[in-house]
Amino acid sequence: MVKEPQGKLGILTPGMGAVASTFIAGVLAVNKGISAPIGSLSQMGRIRLGKRTENRNPLIKDFIPLAKLDEVVFGGWDIFEDNMYESASNAQVLDQRLLDQLKPELEAIKPMKAVFDKKYVKKLDGTWVKQGKNKMELAEALMDDIRRFKEENNCERLVMVWCGSTEVYTEASDVHSSIGKLEEGLRNNDPAIPPSMIYCYAAVKMGIPYANGAPNLSCDVPAIVELAKQTKTPIAGKDFKTGQTLMKTILAPGLKVRSLGIRGWFSTNILGNRDGEVLDDPDSFKTKEVSKLGVLEQILHPDENPELYKNLYHKVRINYYPPHGDNKEGWDNIDIFGWLGYGMQIKIDFLCRDSILAAPIVLDLALFLDLAGRSDLYGIQEWLSFYFKSPQAAEGLKPQHDIFVQNEKLLNTLRHLMGEDLITHLGMDYYYDEQ
Repeated sequence: MVKEPQGKLGILTPGMGAVASTFIAGVLAVNKGISAPIGSLSQMGRIRLGKRTENRNPLIKDFIPLAKLDEVVFGGWDIFEDNMYESASNAQVLDQRLLDQLKPELEAIKPMKAVFDKKYVKKLDGTWVKQGKNKMELAEALMDDIRRFKEENNCERLVMVWCGSTEVYTEASDVHSSIGKLEEGLRNNDPAIPPSMIYCYAAVKMGIPYANGAPNLSCDVPAIVELAKQTKTPIAGKDFKTGQTLMKTILAPGLKVRSLGIRGWFSTNILGNRDGEVLDDPDSFKTKEVSKLGVLEQILHPDENPELYKNLYHKVRINYYPPHGDNKEGWDNIDIFGWLGYGMQIKIDFLCRDSILAAPIVLDLALFLDLAGRSDLYGIQEWLSFYFKSPQAAEGLKPQHDIFVQNEKLLNTLRHLMGEDLITHLGMDYYYDEQ
């Protein structure tokens, strides 16, 4: 049973830089009728219901009870004190004339002091930072922030979407294995608990749905999964699927279904915003690299298709290039082979805008996680894999990376929640002789 959304929804973003400011300014612009929410499946996508002959294809937002955009309020944390007008102006993603039309609303949104440790993001250094004797005290300070924000903004419900930077590579360890060990680690300042996991713990402990937009471990450890089940909280991650990986999850399934082989896939990126600067550090890049490299293997299944993909050479590079700013450029060279082993090549040069692609993902995840919370769905929300480079999956299961399969799973989940028949594409559209 899906509960109707009542009152305001607060969307909290740890990290209020380019992605968050672009997202917030965008929603404000949509509410003022200045622009349209292009790229948002929840706002502009349609869903087929019943048989094709019924011609029922409503907008998703008209089919499922999502929070309305004019009932959303924004808050979050950052290591810089800039309000959202200043942050968006500094990011230089959106036209300044657009930002000036939204200036009063953006100036009113100011970040709370962040939980931050330079050891985990070596290329950044900010002064708007919380102090505490240990990580548990910092988590409790975040919970105080959340309670205060909810009260001051008269919110009925909250969601949290990580929009911060990529942290240094961390592998799951014993401290992440149970709630008790994680909480002990927070009290003892365990170095295996990065700031993103402190935010995640605070949210899930309070029953606030949480999505992780970076490749950090964050909610993708047994302790947080256990806590999410205990507090009946939806969680989803990790790493927004925006530029180059988006292209891979579109193209690789197409090559696979045509049984075309792949010998090599070389990918390189140039990016000049804060994310590019952070990823210039090898330890942070490794976190992103692991997220990006798993995509092809999970789509192509080389163990099941050795003749086509066993020897696939996959290389990923990211280079910091300040002149590009938020405009990310992804180059791909793909060596494929077809009938009788004859080789061919595909070249892609995707000149995209990182935050423009990420902003509608933040919106959709916030609205769908709020929906999950009102539908008594909790734990890992695999149906939201559509939005992530490295989707979180239940223990023992491999994540689904094929964007078309992900999309069908998302839409079928919405159909299920509203009591509609699932679409299997098994309609009898052919004729045969009965024997």
